Amino acid sequence: MKIAIDRPVMILTLAAAALFAAQTVVAADDIKERTIRWGHLQNKDHPVSFGVVKFAEIVAQKSGGKLKVREFGNSSLGSEIQEQAALQGGTQEMMSASTTTLAGIVKEMGVFDFPFLFANEAEADAMLDGPIGTRLRERLPEHGLIALAYWENGFRYVTNSKRPINRHEDLDGLKIRVMPNPVYMETFKTVKANPVPLPFGELFTAMETKTVDAQENPYPIILANKFNEVQKYLSNTRHSYNSFIVLFSKKVWDQLSPAEQKILQDAAIEARTYERQVSRAAATKALAELKAKGMAVNDLSPAELTRMREQLKPVADKFAASYDPAFMRDFNAEMERIRKK
Repeated sequence: MKIAIDRPVMILTLAAAALFAAQTVVAADDIKERTIRWGHLQNKDHPVSFGVVKFAEIVAQKSGGKLKVREFGNSSLGSEIQEQAALQGGTQEMMSASTTTLAGIVKEMGVFDFPFLFANEAEADAMLDGPIGTRLRERLPEHGLIALAYWENGFRYVTNSKRPINRHEDLDGLKIRVMPNPVYMETFKTVKANPVPLPFGELFTAMETKTVDAQENPYPIILANKFNEVQKYLSNTRHSYNSFIVLFSKKVWDQLSPAEQKILQDAAIEARTYERQVSRAAATKALAELKAKGMAVNDLSPAELTRMREQLKPVADKFAASYDPAFMRDFNAEMERIRKK
């Protein structure tokens, strides 16, 4: 039995198939063989490194193996500021850095460093992935950077070689390494510590030689960098939430085809979910391992945490007053909306 096919329908079907084939070829031609260098400060067993590996897998799959991502971790390409300059100059393609390091070029990025800003990870995700996070990302191209996504570093905790931190008064006089950021500097000055801005790559040696007494970072960073070998006390201050931002050189980005740009943008978002999951699982595991390795871990009482929040509230007020008023109105409205959900 023969099936009759209407000739016009057949012609349209063949034409559609030919068009699809042509589009596929064009799309394939739009993707060139490239190697993308991604720099960051962390070791191979840190969640951001797992995120980079996942990103590379997604990019390879979406590009048919043409786009290759090469990871340079452990500060091998320099400090975050040095890598940022390399991206702006077009001599390095990608990096993941703390949003903290961008406050020098987009002042309002410092809002994410306000002490005790987020109560939990859900609040942070909603703010970073929502209109405020997008608005800040959109201010970076004029500074030579393309921001693809926010990933997670996590809540930060104080470690030191002197004593447990049970009250904010226990920070008095401690030489604490902080990221070179005005909000962090002001935060620890307010609790009468002595903040020392220092590149991350120099931190272990500084603690080992007692150049600094203390530092503050998420659990996975403390563990991955073996800070427990030179720091006895870990106090669950949870004083700040810190995110990574995935950055691409605008000079290089502008040379990419739309197809290549879409692959990289989509992969950064897809890998974001994975990296955050890994980060949160790693935090729980890292704390247990740090305890097992002999760190003295202590919690602060709810009353003391409230005291610390009150002590540090003027820090947020001071910097908020120096930011664009329209931005702060929108930020506060978004924060209120998130907390009501």
